[in-house]
Amino acid sequence: MDMDLVIQIAAGLAGANAAGAAVKNLSLGTVGNSAAGAVGGGIGGLLMGLPGADGAAVAGALQDLDIASIIRSVAGGGAGGAILTLIASYLKKTFIE
Repeated sequence: MDMDLVIQIAAGLAGANAAGAAVKNLSLGTVGNSAAGAVGGGIGGLLMGLPGADGAAVAGALQDLDIASIIRSVAGGGAGGAILTLIASYLKKTFIE
């Protein structure tokens, strides 16, 4: 497993649970926030790496973990986890409750 993906998932978990704590009426609970955060963290980190990425940069990032890739993974993962959690909880409240 790629270390960037692990960082993105961990940041997604943290971002999702922080979003759930900050917006109580849109929280999915700890397990729901964590599940949505893990998925959102992976997706957010992936999307964060797309703009301006070329083949050489991607190959270099896979071989060594530098501070820029860590920051990009944390930012993309945390934001992706928080956003997906809020979207999922909004949809749950709208269509299920």
